[in-house]
Amino acid sequence: MEENRDFILITGASSGIGRCLAVNLSRSSNIIIHGRNEERLEESRSMCSPDTRQLIFNYDLSNVNELETVVTSFITQNKIEITRFVHCAGFMKMTPLKMVTLELINTTFTTNIISANLIVKLLINRKINNSALRSTVFVSSNISNFGAKAFSTYASSKGALDSLMRCLAVELAPKVRINSVLPGGIETEMTRSVYENKEVIDRILASYPLGAGKPEDIYEMVEFLLSERSRWITGQQFTVDGGRTINITG
Repeated sequence: MEENRDFILITGASSGIGRCLAVNLSRSSNIIIHGRNEERLEESRSMCSPDTRQLIFNYDLSNVNELETVVTSFITQNKIEITRFVHCAGFMKMTPLKMVTLELINTTFTTNIISANLIVKLLINRKINNSALRSTVFVSSNISNFGAKAFSTYASSKGALDSLMRCLAVELAPKVRINSVLPGGIETEMTRSVYENKEVIDRILASYPLGAGKPEDIYEMVEFLLSERSRWITGQQFTVDGGRTINITG
């Protein structure tokens, strides 16, 4: 394989955790920066290392009907092989059940899980990607194992993502390793509205033994799981939440 053909695909890399992943992973790898906003994607690319290649993939993952065709064309036209994949794209909207709509459910599930499923399917295809995929990380959420008011749609999509991860880890072994990283409350553009209320901030911070997290905390775990240092790890959920989910203090 030619060195400059080996790429990491990072979905949701135009801001937040995804941007942090792109910037840091670009120090040692060629990357594909995916997102919906081309201006913000270019901002992400401008922050990346000049010593590696970065390609822009501007596409709305909620449009899953065209996704396979578009990804296939992208790989073919750029003459690349995607060996590692991080699904960081996510759609979250806090909505009480009585306000949930079919449109909300469709957007949440197509973005958070269906797109991930289709992309992995393509990346193991010999004709499309030379069966080059070796390691995948799904960025899930610690809420996938718990419950919270107004999070039913988002949490269920993340629970489905983790179930997909476990099944694919078994089906695609030993060639492909797949794991999930479950972040706790990290302030990003997607979660900023939650952090705008001071009472919410105080309550959240009081429940995190190690305090608030940063996108860099998620990068460290993702980078490890993508690397050969985790060669004997697959099908696992890794919670990175500052101790939030083990804190039962009243």
